[in-house]
Amino acid sequence: MKTICIIPARGGSKNLKNKNIKKLNSKPLIFYPINAAKKSGVCDHIFVTTDSPTIAHHAKKFGAEVPFLRKKKYSHSMTTTEETLKHALLSYEKFYNVKFDICVFLTCTNFFRKTEWVKKAVNNLKKNSKLDSSFVVTKLYRHFWHELKNNKLEKIAKWMKNYTSRQIAPNMYREETGLACATRAKFWRKGKRIGNRVKFIISDHSFTGFDVNDYDDYEIIKKIFAYLKKRKFKKLIN
Repeated sequence: MKTICIIPARGGSKNLKNKNIKKLNSKPLIFYPINAAKKSGVCDHIFVTTDSPTIAHHAKKFGAEVPFLRKKKYSHSMTTTEETLKHALLSYEKFYNVKFDICVFLTCTNFFRKTEWVKKAVNNLKKNSKLDSSFVVTKLYRHFWHELKNNKLEKIAKWMKNYTSRQIAPNMYREETGLACATRAKFWRKGKRIGNRVKFIISDHSFTGFDVNDYDDYEIIKKIFAYLKKRKFKKLIN
């Protein structure tokens, strides 16, 4: 089953200039998802989709493919991840006249990932033909509200009407697809990041879902990295 890993890395970050090539432990952020994909051993091709020649240069240096730059119409701040992944997959398949069975999604800004998560996500699909997607999640206990069209506020689940101990509350999971997500290619071609039949890979560390969007995030992630290095959590700092 042919597998492609696609790593989006747009050049026009507003809140943190040149975000995807900011350095962490002497390496740019773009290095880390590429390295994880390579070390996983389950990605036949690693494709960085970017509109930036500078990011493309770094990506190629670390072993990824950048056969062409992303079109400007798919490089705006409001372009969705689903649009980006669909365009990247279809463009790559057309460019090389090839079809893929499984697609892997990794980001530069979700930094603390275990290589084994990438491997497990792909192998879950290979072992079970009934699965559409497999991805990382973080287990959590919180009460969430949402605002309806009439400005009415309500909790998103009925069980949240009453407070209870986290030990007996229903399980809730937050998607962390940027850490590792594998999906059948047919869904990406339709503009869907994940399918309906999914299998979770549960992260035991809440900070793994930390996403770098601005300067403060970047400074915090450097502190976390130093802490993990000191504690020798090497699996989380590829």
